[in-house]
Amino acid sequence: MGMDIDDPNAGYQEMDEVFTDNELVHMVRNALKSIVLGDGKSYHELIGVMHQKGPMSPDEVAMLVTCLKALSGAASSIDLTHHQFLLSTIFSMNLWNYVPEVMDALVDLIVSLAASNGKYVDPCLSMLIKNFSPPYSFARILKQPRGLSIKEQVLSRVHYAIESISRLVPLAPMILLTLVVQRMPRQNDNEDVLLMYVENMFRLERGSIGQLVGSTMLVAVVDRMIDLDLDIAWEDILQDDAGKGIFQMELDEIDDEIEYDGNEPLGAHLNRKGLIGNAVAEKLDSLLSITFEHLESCKAQGRLNEVFETLLNSFRSTVLTAYKSKFAQFVMFYACALDPEDCGVRFARTLVDIFTCNDYPPITRMSAVAYLASYLARGKFVSTNFVVAILRRLIDWCMDYCETQNGDINPELHCPFYSGCQQAIMYVLCFRMRSLVHVPWLKSQLSLMPLESILKHRLDPLRVCLPSVVEEFLRQAKAAHLFTVSKTFVFNSLLESEPSRTFGGLERLDMFFPFDPCLLKKSDRYVHPNYIFWSMVQTSFEDEEESDGDDEGEGTPDGAMSTGDQDGFDIDEFDSALNEMSITPKNYKWGGDMQPLARMPSKLRPSTSPQSL
Repeated sequence: MGMDIDDPNAGYQEMDEVFTDNELVHMVRNALKSIVLGDGKSYHELIGVMHQKGPMSPDEVAMLVTCLKALSGAASSIDLTHHQFLLSTIFSMNLWNYVPEVMDALVDLIVSLAASNGKYVDPCLSMLIKNFSPPYSFARILKQPRGLSIKEQVLSRVHYAIESISRLVPLAPMILLTLVVQRMPRQNDNEDVLLMYVENMFRLERGSIGQLVGSTMLVAVVDRMIDLDLDIAWEDILQDDAGKGIFQMELDEIDDEIEYDGNEPLGAHLNRKGLIGNAVAEKLDSLLSITFEHLESCKAQGRLNEVFETLLNSFRSTVLTAYKSKFAQFVMFYACALDPEDCGVRFARTLVDIFTCNDYPPITRMSAVAYLASYLARGKFVSTNFVVAILRRLIDWCMDYCETQNGDINPELHCPFYSGCQQAIMYVLCFRMRSLVHVPWLKSQLSLMPLESILKHRLDPLRVCLPSVVEEFLRQAKAAHLFTVSKTFVFNSLLESEPSRTFGGLERLDMFFPFDPCLLKKSDRYVHPNYIFWSMVQTSFEDEEESDGDDEGEGTPDGAMSTGDQDGFDIDEFDSALNEMSITPKNYKWGGDMQPLARMPSKLRPSTSPQSL
């Protein structure tokens, strides 16, 4: 049956003849005019075609494609006031529900609408963003080959449309930024929905408009990671046992660990049981994993440095100030692992700059040095030469600080100084001592640094800093013959714990080591090849310790720690006192069969006081 294209009331259901594109556009314009003239039969028939849902026959598909194409040509005739019903219908259409032919026609219509009137840019972009995630009905097939094929068909068209609108409307990228961030799924939303949404954000970041929107996409993803991270309770990770020192924690749950599958380092399972079945932790784990994959693609494209600058700015403003972030910070760790010589160096130097700058509040400086120490200690990719260079800068700063101070111990007043001594110097040397002393010229550089003068200063960092860190450092320093100490210098320092508790404060930042082993299973697979576990720090100091005991009374090399009775120091009395304090067992081994309690912490417990939780 034929149809009069000049008749505004011509019925769409009777369209069985072939019309030219111009004729179809003319017919649709007449339908749009009809509602203004008070006779909207053809207008409502047009909307009826658009409202078709569910499986469609080939004829119905052809009819819908025809109407969408005609509307694209008549986009300038669509009025926001008179055609609200039509616009609402268009913007409610979901690409996931249609075959590719309909998808193409609908995308062209959305682009035409956005280009025809600035008032349509916002709803057009909103409609496209809505398609970042599929309808709930697609959940069961999304990971199947058919579902993956549909996913790519939809998302490729969504991003084509976004990029087309951005080219045609200069202000569109700015509108897009606001909409994408506002519509980002929240912590309690479905994991698959969140992950696919973030995948699309990363696709925008690396797309043709990445220069305009990329940094905002990355910052928003990091912010969501922090939100998830802070929703994970410390109680899910740590046992409330303040009687153990931090060097005893890495194997806290060795007897109860889940079955080791052979693909991850043993330490990766430590304390992970509390996270099994934790929906928030699993969501964060998946989010970290796809972020790591995105960083790998940035590295492959030669633009990791550009992306890292955004991550570094986000770290300074968000992650660094988040109270004891647990896992989100591993984004920085992995980015540095991908490019140690540039990104890795910039990260460490940034942290040093923050720590040594008086313009930052003490708590920020303490947090920065905690990140620095944990990074230098745990990063397998961080060169020993660079560690020495950073240590030299920190030791010089601590020495300069000592020279300006005449008072005695005051943990609250001098907390950045004590953080620099404990978390930046002693803690790093606990991990790096062996690699330093086994290279003569590096050991000579370390020996020339005024470390001993700092430790013997009236501020007495050995008395204030965390006893378990002090003890481990002194054991290694003794075995490495790093410097000479007296009985008073060591023994009395370790017996006093109240200044240490005062120094850490309610936040116990003295017990915060941000890059302790990642307990999230998926993301840990990316981290652990670049990671130093305490169990890997197999020192060779056992033989020297045994040799020192056999040669007692024969003297020590110049500059070495005395093991005899010099200055009244008795190493046996010292060791006995340490064992009574239950910090680290005396009979642990440096090499060979490492005893479980000789490992560094997988995660440090916060203070047991309610205020710190």
